[in-house]
Amino acid sequence: MSADRLILRDYVVSAEIGAFQHERGQEQRLRFSVVVELAPHDGPAKDDVDQILSYDRLIEAVDVELGAERLDLLETLAERIAARVLAEPQAAKVYLRIEKLDRGPWILGVEIARDRASAISVQPAPAPRPVVAWLGGSVVNLAARMDGLVALGQPVVIVLGPPDLPRPRAHSPEALRRIDLLAIEQAAWALASRDDRLSVVATRTEIDWALRQGRIIVWAPAKMVSDTSGAPMEVGDGLPLAEWLARELDALKIVTHAPVAPPAESRIPVDVL
Repeated sequence: MSADRLILRDYVVSAEIGAFQHERGQEQRLRFSVVVELAPHDGPAKDDVDQILSYDRLIEAVDVELGAERLDLLETLAERIAARVLAEPQAAKVYLRIEKLDRGPWILGVEIARDRASAISVQPAPAPRPVVAWLGGSVVNLAARMDGLVALGQPVVIVLGPPDLPRPRAHSPEALRRIDLLAIEQAAWALASRDDRLSVVATRTEIDWALRQGRIIVWAPAKMVSDTSGAPMEVGDGLPLAEWLARELDALKIVTHAPVAPPAESRIPVDVL
C-alpha cells in the first residue's frame, strides 16, 4: 500500500539568495513545492488536528530556513528545509522543489528527495514564549485591556474563567468541570466578538500557529483540558487553567486582572495587568 502524502504547492516567497553578484542586495521570488510521505500510523485516522502533521509546519520549515541566513545555493536551502520537515515525527520522506522565478523568461530550480536516513541534522526552531493573560469571568473596559496586552510586545493567550451566570447543576466533579469549560468557551466567543484583533483557538496546533504570528488569542479550553493528562481537575475561577497552560507553553509570565497569590511550586512570574 502506498504511503499517504501531505502537499504544499506553489508557495511563493521573496528572498535574497544566489551566488552571482547581480543577485546580491535584492530579493527575488522563490516558489516552493513540498510533498511529504507520512509514516504509517496505527488504527483508523482521527479527525484531530493535534494528531497529524499540519500544513503550517511545512510553511514554517521554509520560513525558518529563509530567515536563518543568506545563502548562495538553492541546494543548501533545500537540504535544510527537507531536514526540518523530516524532524517532524509523522514525516518519513520529503520531495522538495525550489524554483527561481525572476532570472529570465525561464524558471531555474532544484529538486531533491530525502528520507530520515539521508537528512542532515538541524536544530529545532525556538518556540515563541507567550504571555498568558488571566482576565477572570467578566472583562470590562476591553479596549484598555487590549491596549495593555498589545503594549507587552509579545504573543498573548487570554484565559477566562466561567462567567458569573447561572449554570446547570451537576452531580459529579467531571460533569461540573465540563459544564464550567463549556461556559468558558461561550465567554471566549463572546469576548472575541467584541474586538476584531481577537480570535478563538481550541487546539494546541492552532495555539502554536497563532503564537508564531504574534497574535493575541482567546483560549477555548475544553478540548485540550479533556485530552491532556495532568490538566487541572478544578476549573475554579479560571486561574488554575491559566497556570497550567502557562507551564505547557513555557510562558514568559502570567498577567492577571487582579492581584493573586501564585502556587508555591509555580516558577512563572505573575504580574497585574
